[in-house]
Amino acid sequence: MSKIDEEAVKGGQGQVMVPETYRDSIGTMEQSGKRKWVFPRKPKGKYTNYRELVSYFLLLVYFTIPFIKINGNPLFMFNIIDREFFIAGQPFYPQDFFILTLGAIASLIFIIVFTIAYGRIFCGWICPQTIFMESVFRKIEYLIEGDRNKQMKLDRQEWNTEKIWKRCLKWTVYAIISLVITHFMFMYIVGYQEVFNIIEAGPFANPTNFIVMILFTSAFYFVFAWFREQVCTLVCPYGRLQGVLIDKDTVNVFYDFKRGENRSKWRNGEDRKTAGKGDCIDCQQCVVVCPTGIDIRDGQQLECINCTACIDACDEVMVKVGLPKGLIRYATENEIENQTKFKFTGRMKGFAAILVLLVGFLVFLLYNRGDMETKFIKPMGSTFFVRDGKITNTYNYTFLNKTNEKKVVTIKVLEPAHGEISYSSTNKITVDRDKISKGTINISFPEAEMSLSKQNITIGVYDMKGKLVDSYQTYFEGPFKLRIP
Repeated sequence: MSKIDEEAVKGGQGQVMVPETYRDSIGTMEQSGKRKWVFPRKPKGKYTNYRELVSYFLLLVYFTIPFIKINGNPLFMFNIIDREFFIAGQPFYPQDFFILTLGAIASLIFIIVFTIAYGRIFCGWICPQTIFMESVFRKIEYLIEGDRNKQMKLDRQEWNTEKIWKRCLKWTVYAIISLVITHFMFMYIVGYQEVFNIIEAGPFANPTNFIVMILFTSAFYFVFAWFREQVCTLVCPYGRLQGVLIDKDTVNVFYDFKRGENRSKWRNGEDRKTAGKGDCIDCQQCVVVCPTGIDIRDGQQLECINCTACIDACDEVMVKVGLPKGLIRYATENEIENQTKFKFTGRMKGFAAILVLLVGFLVFLLYNRGDMETKFIKPMGSTFFVRDGKITNTYNYTFLNKTNEKKVVTIKVLEPAHGEISYSSTNKITVDRDKISKGTINISFPEAEMSLSKQNITIGVYDMKGKLVDSYQTYFEGPFKLRIP
């Protein structure tokens, strides 16, 4: 980080950047600890347009996913209460949580690798907090209260008729949107049909659900109406994590201090290079558009979410004064310091390859779980019995069909050979999609082949095409035989 050397300014040397060794406040807080409310100017420009397209696409995804089904299953649902989990239309069960755990670890590695190479692009472009704040709630604020100057004027004036109706209208719209967001969030948990049933039944029929809805709505309202950018600067753990991950080769939003300093106000017809002045005309536009209230010219800072608003603001000013764009741009620290053109380095290519492999690994985990999970457990307290020269054990089976189609299966003993199976009903067991089937079978072996009192056996489950669906290893009990050498 860096700051302005005021002594150099007083000595007539212009404004230069010096390393910042200590900063006792953040962009949204006074040094006294008092909240400093941020009134960012409405951004406009190339990056803002791109970011809005991404935001609208992700908002569309958020509001449509609960209504999409694949083979009759929700595209995504995470119902912890009823233990119903669907990802990409595939059902997941508590037995599959090891896959979700591995997926979570892979996702964490993905975030770390992505941040090392590309900085906080996620924060500025994809993070739900940024998308809802900047593309929904902030736009409503601009629509009702106006841009930066009008908002600041409204904030300073007394509580007259204009201020009361504008604030009440804004807060009411915020509350309604927070309620809508909450309802859609619950659709990801219990499904849209259940949410519609709860709405139709009314709050008195489902008081617990109603209270939970109100609590989450209040939380969303608090975050977007008051807490705002402080979620990013004070609460979000990713903001702290990225501070220890980025280095001089990480792509971030940077101010080109070598080109911009010494900064000085613009004068028509002046040869700034001859006068020893940089391209920064100290217009403060990069500061007034920042949603976290920082000055990007002070160097890389914890509060910067890489939203690119300062890039668009600076480029607009550079065009107006006839100077090259890119004074603030996506770059690496090495690129700024050495004034070299940005290159997609081998390091970044390596990280990109790792990211692709991680995504492939996650997809593999999701779609390679096996069609069916089987278990064969001996009933508690049961033992073997011997009849007609055969030893027989009883097993309770449980079949879980993880596919979206009905399965008809049969059971065979894989090891050891000569095992016979007798069924309580039929040898063709039907398991409906996304259902569990239970039953009982008896397995018998010739007494002469069982030399141990407890011997491992492997039981296989086959579909009607003869394909092995799953196998399960358990044990088989028999009479104790004393071996005399």
